Amino acid sequence: MESLLSKKQIPVRERLIFALDYPDVKEAEKIIETLGDSVQFYKLGLEIFMADGYFKLIDELHKKGKKVFVDLKFFDVPNTVASAVRQLKNRHAEFVTVHGSDKILEAACNAKSGVKILAVTVLTSLCQEDIESLGFQSVKVEDLVYSRAKRALEIGCDGVISSGLEISRLRKELGDKLLIVVPGIRPVENTEVDDQKRTVNVETAFNNGADYIVVGRPIKKALDPKQAAEDIQSSIAKVFAAS
Repeated sequence: MESLLSKKQIPVRERLIFALDYPDVKEAEKIIETLGDSVQFYKLGLEIFMADGYFKLIDELHKKGKKVFVDLKFFDVPNTVASAVRQLKNRHAEFVTVHGSDKILEAACNAKSGVKILAVTVLTSLCQEDIESLGFQSVKVEDLVYSRAKRALEIGCDGVISSGLEISRLRKELGDKLLIVVPGIRPVENTEVDDQKRTVNVETAFNNGADYIVVGRPIKKALDPKQAAEDIQSSIAKVFAAS
C-alpha cells in the first residue's frame, strides 16, 4: 500500500501550527510566552486581526524565530484580493488563505511575493447537509474539495486548506506538489460540542497526506497548554519516525 505521508522537507516540529485565536494581543503574547519552544508556527486569523496590533504581533513572532500563517481568507473582487496579497510583501508571512472563484485565486497568485497562497476548499465547520443548503445539490463534500483543490493547483496556488477526511484523494490524484494544511484537529475523539464537524486526529491527518496540521482549542483549553503542545509534537514525531 502506497504511503501518503508527506515527503516534503519540513522540520517535524514546524508541522504543528497553533491557531492564535485570542481577542487581544496581550493574551496572544502571553500564550506565545507560555508555549515557548513547543510551537514554532502560528496561525493568525480574523479574531486577532480585529484586535489592535496584528502586524506588530507578526513582527514579534518573526523576531522570536517563529513562522506565521495569515489566515484572513481573502474573498473580494480579484483586484482587491491582489492588492491585499501585495500588502503582505516583507511582512514575514509564510502562508495566506484565499477564498473564492478561479479569477480571485489567479489574482492572488499573480500578486504574491514570498508568501504561499493556500486556497480554501470547504470549511471544516460544514457538513454534507450544510453544503446542500448552500446550493450544492447532489454534490459530495469529498468531490467538492477535490474539484476546488485541482483547480487551485492548476491556477498556481501553492496549496489548500482541507479537512483530513478528504485529503487522501488529493494526495493520490494531485501528487506531492500540493501543500495540504489540515485544520479541525482533535487529538482524541471529539466529544466536545463545537463548530468543527469534519475532524480527524493527529495520526490520521498525517497518514492521509497532510503536510501541516492546525490545532487551536485542544492546546488553548488544556490545563497545561505547553504540555498539550508537546504531546502533539510527540505524536507527530512518532508518525514520521515510523515511516
